[in-house]
Amino acid sequence: MIDRTNISGDIFGGITAAIVALPLALAFGVQSGMGAIAGLYGAIAVGIFAALFGGTKTQISGPTGPMAVVASAVIAGEIALYGSLEAAMGTIVATFALAGIFQIIMGYLRIGQYVRYMPYPVISGFMSGIGLIIIIMQIFPFFGLSSPGSILDIMMSLGDIFSGLNFQAVILALSTIAIIYLFPKVTKKVPSALVALLGLTIISYFFGLNVQIIGDIPSGLPDVHIDTLLSMDWHHPMNMVIPALTLAALGAIDSLLTSVVADNMTKTRHNSNKELIGQGIGNTIGGLIGGLPGAGATMRTVVNINAGGRTNLSGIIHGIVLLIVLLGAGEYAELIPIPVLAGILITVGVGIIDYKGIKHILRVPRTDSIIMIIVLTLTVFVDLLQAVAVGMVMASVLFMKKMGDTSESKASSRLLVDFHDIQLLDDEKMLTDDMKNQVYVHHFDGPIFFGFTSYFKEMMRTLPDVSIVIFRMHNVPNIDQSGMYAIEDAVLELEQKGINVLMTGIKEQPEDMLRNIKLIPNLIEEEHLFKDFDSAISTLKKHKINLDVH
Repeated sequence: MIDRTNISGDIFGGITAAIVALPLALAFGVQSGMGAIAGLYGAIAVGIFAALFGGTKTQISGPTGPMAVVASAVIAGEIALYGSLEAAMGTIVATFALAGIFQIIMGYLRIGQYVRYMPYPVISGFMSGIGLIIIIMQIFPFFGLSSPGSILDIMMSLGDIFSGLNFQAVILALSTIAIIYLFPKVTKKVPSALVALLGLTIISYFFGLNVQIIGDIPSGLPDVHIDTLLSMDWHHPMNMVIPALTLAALGAIDSLLTSVVADNMTKTRHNSNKELIGQGIGNTIGGLIGGLPGAGATMRTVVNINAGGRTNLSGIIHGIVLLIVLLGAGEYAELIPIPVLAGILITVGVGIIDYKGIKHILRVPRTDSIIMIIVLTLTVFVDLLQAVAVGMVMASVLFMKKMGDTSESKASSRLLVDFHDIQLLDDEKMLTDDMKNQVYVHHFDGPIFFGFTSYFKEMMRTLPDVSIVIFRMHNVPNIDQSGMYAIEDAVLELEQKGINVLMTGIKEQPEDMLRNIKLIPNLIEEEHLFKDFDSAISTLKKHKINLDVH
């Protein structure tokens, strides 16, 4: 069902998102080994159908860095097995379509709701690993050379670069990166990646630069590969099932994380299971027409929202604009230099890396750091899904050990929403009637860990109209990285609303962790920390609720 309540904003948002998506779709297609057209097919199919049937109104979907990396590995493996892309096409199409079917099943089984429990170190290591893979895969194209197939082969072949590097390719790639980072300082109205793509393609063509280009791109509507499926070899179904499951799981994680970003920006709430069904329909159709699998794309979604997109019509418009480009600009797109696409992808990889998590690697609990490093390493050198699985198992085992070592832990939260209808603790009876209308008290009754952060964020979003929020921390024995960032996000949001945050009874480990990331004293100042609840209330009475907002 298309929502027409914000037509002008959605049209502008969709067009803007399509302009951003075009160079990325072409670049991911080339990186995959199926050609630029596969990226464009995927962006159109997933973009339109995920928007039409998905559960996040402002989501823009299409090929993403993580999905392109896995798809590239699948394609390379099938080509190695069958000898050529043409011979392997049936299995590739079946794998991508099956991934979409698995996502539809995941949606109907209501699996989407469990993604919120993924710990931050696992997400951080996974995303940083994806970013590194994209950058490493573009090293040889950056220098104007054909790239080896695997990460290990690339690392072992680095010494061969200088014997055959193409200086014209290097200049184009460096120019691409410079334009992407510097052009926004001139204006942000035109996507810098598009400026680099068009400008440097024109320069390369008119100056006759000796660099690789995309080459022939089919024109017109794509074929539906039903005949390819019927003629393929079905004797080894696990060659399709395992990669399809990997793509489905990765696409679910990628999409739902983007949905959370969209929720935070628009103050809405997505339907995670419906989103999986929409993504699954898009990927099934995209696979059948020879397109790359996709997922919710964070950068394109943010661009859409900032440009005015508020409903699913914006995602559909984005796909239609790309379809128009497909039908009318193929002969021009084939002139795009490969080094320009390499420069674009390098900036994508740099943007995916989680610098926040890496910056705090020595300041967060050691177990969180170890998990992040292991997940990152496995992502780059082994397998993405195995990396996530290992990270989840490690996080769960370490959490259970932490719970066993802390006999008083309950891992729960009790919230005093209304002082008038909930029995108060003795020290809370000091609150006057005026204060009860302005003070919101949150009790933490156990460790603040990754499984609790989603629930905590939801409570903070539904906060009543108050002046002061008090976090009672005396029952919190420890806090992990996910918990730290959840509190940081909550404090930032509250202070933006003009709400002061106080903490009482914080213990040594949580305080050390919050000081390590400078949350104390940068966000919660020293004078807003209190040894106990009585001290906080006495200070509030003294200041008559008018503490300065910092």
